[in-house]
Order: sequence, then structure tokens, then C-alpha cells
Amino acid sequence: MASIKNIFSTRPEKDGEFFNSLKKILGFKPKDIFIYETAFTHRSTNEKNLNGQPQNYERLEFLGDAMLGAVIAAHLFKKVPEGNEGYLTKMRSKVVSREHLNELGRDLQLTKFLKTTVPTQQFSGNIYGNVFEALVGAIYLDRGFKYCEKFIYKQVIKPYVDIKKLEGKVISYKSLLIEWCQKYKKPFNFEIYEDTGKDELKHFAVRLKVDDEIVAKARATSKKKAEERAAKRAYYKLQLKIDSQKG
Repeated sequence: MASIKNIFSTRPEKDGEFFNSLKKILGFKPKDIFIYETAFTHRSTNEKNLNGQPQNYERLEFLGDAMLGAVIAAHLFKKVPEGNEGYLTKMRSKVVSREHLNELGRDLQLTKFLKTTVPTQQFSGNIYGNVFEALVGAIYLDRGFKYCEKFIYKQVIKPYVDIKKLEGKVISYKSLLIEWCQKYKKPFNFEIYEDTGKDELKHFAVRLKVDDEIVAKARATSKKKAEERAAKRAYYKLQLKIDSQKG
């Protein structure tokens, strides 16, 4: 039988090492280490709790997502008193975007603690954001709202939430392009097909047409990523026209 060490990924072997590494990330001592163990357990392990329910980070990820949204919303509500509901919603979305959460999880190197039977290099980039959200959920359960809020301020708000920069940040070029096309009644179409290249992972390619003209092409490991890349290229190609007409 394979040993636990061989089955699971590179989490520090001793509980003491995990505890000390976690304490450095959190900035305080965790009380219930089991909650944090769960925050770094992937569903591939098929672990169960005493009630026979799956024991992995997914429920904590759900909780962490809610906590992040609440803390960021409260901060923006106080920071931008003149902002209406639409503005505040858009700004919050930029802070808690999947891209941003993935960046946070990557900066903290959270996957080195991940307990999984799947090689971490096979995961998509979203694994970083998923584990970051699970960690936030674990903090809330372990130490309560105040500690959770402090952690979010330290790791998210203080280093990353700059109102002026956020106002100019684009989180979805596809949405921006579609909005522009709809506003000015321009027909558009994302033509997606499977790329038959020699890559080890399957790729999808996309041709983006606006007014029946191909304005951009892109390829990626998922349809969604390929569409976003094509939209981004089209946006910069059409930027002068878009900027002159928007608003």
C-alpha cells in the first residue's frame, strides 16, 4: 500500500511545520488546526467526516467567498460615500474577481499545503483562488469575524484596493466588447472550434467577428479563456473607436 507521504502532495510532514507556516500567513495563532487542515484538503482525497460527509475545502470556499464579499462591500460603502449601488457592485466584483483571488493565493503559495491525490500542476489557475477563499472561511470559523476582517484588510484591501486604479480596471473584456456591440447594434460572433495542435492539453481556438469581419483570434485550454483572450485583443484593436463612443 502506498504511504500517505507518497499519496499526498507537498504539505509539510509535521503538524508543527504546518502550524508555524500557517501562523506566518495568518499573522496570529490558529486555535483549531483541524479547520485549516480541511481548508487545504481537495475532494480527490475522498476524505469523510464522522457523519460520512465529504471532508474538503468546498464548503469553506463558499463561506470564505461570502465573508470576502461582505468585508469588501463594507469597506467600499464607507470609502466611497457617493457611490451608488451599481458602482459599488462593480467595484466589489473587481476586488474579488477570480483573477485577483488566484493572484492572492499564488502570492501566498497556498498550494504547497494542499492535500490532494492529483498533481498540482494539473490544476487550473483557479485552485489558488479556491484555496484562498477556503482559508478565509476557516479563519471565520476558527477565530470569528474580527480576525477574518483583519486578515482581509491585511492581505486584500491594504495592498490592492486603490479606488482610482480599480475604476480603470477591466475584469472582463468579453463583457465590455459585448456591451459596446449591443449599444451600437453591431453583430458579433465568437466562432469556437477544437484546436488540433500538438499541445499535451486540449486547446480551443476562437475567431471573433464584428460586423462579419474577423477582428481577433485566440486559443486557450478552455472555451471561456479563448473567448476572453480574443475579446481582449479585439478591444485593443478597436480601442480608439470604443473609447470615443462609450459613455
